[in-house]
Amino acid sequence: MKKRVLVTGSSRGIGKAIAQKLAETGFDIALHFHSNQQAATDTQAQLSALGAQVSLLQFDIADRAAVKQAIEQDIADHGAYYGVILNAGINADTAFPAMSETQWDNVVHTNLDGFYNVIHPTVMPMVQGRQGGRIITMASVSGIAGNRGQVNYSASKAGIIGATKALSLELAKRKITVNCIAPGLIETDMVNDIPKDMVKDLVPMRRMGQPSEIAALANFLMSDDAAYITRQVISVNGGMI
Repeated sequence: MKKRVLVTGSSRGIGKAIAQKLAETGFDIALHFHSNQQAATDTQAQLSALGAQVSLLQFDIADRAAVKQAIEQDIADHGAYYGVILNAGINADTAFPAMSETQWDNVVHTNLDGFYNVIHPTVMPMVQGRQGGRIITMASVSGIAGNRGQVNYSASKAGIIGATKALSLELAKRKITVNCIAPGLIETDMVNDIPKDMVKDLVPMRRMGQPSEIAALANFLMSDDAAYITRQVISVNGGMI
């Protein structure tokens, strides 16, 4: 029986690249999206063509009740996940003195509460399955080093790093690894406004990373070869930090 992985925010960007790589490797995918139904169904078709069984889940990761209902129903229909990749998140960048209460609350609560909302309903079914498992969270170089204009985003991602490390200690004896990937500047919609000249100044490798480069690491961490790797924050950033 093929192992199944939930990937949040997997209809586009980094999440889609991860889902595609896992499907190529032989995993079935629970494909999550928030609002872009067309992108989700297109991705579902692409993953199905790779031989994966794909279930679609739609929810806002900040809506605890909706997340719980969707995940519990998907588990009831298809069985527990072997892996969970917490990829979905938002940003709302501005200098801290100009940051509104809404910008702070939306980013912090969506990104950090999303850790609890998504992972909590998946853990006990994973434990009860006694097959081990993999949990991967997505932070950012901003959560490690901080970044101007991203006090809210940096706070949320630093919180995810702390939560990841703590959860890894609780689940290690269950053979469930919990690790964090911290991307740098990756070529997605989130960084479209960054000038290329600025990238060359910020990144020693003088280019943005590709979603496929994050996906390759996620695929490795999901593999049997990574069974002894847990509680780690691995940054893919071209030498930024």
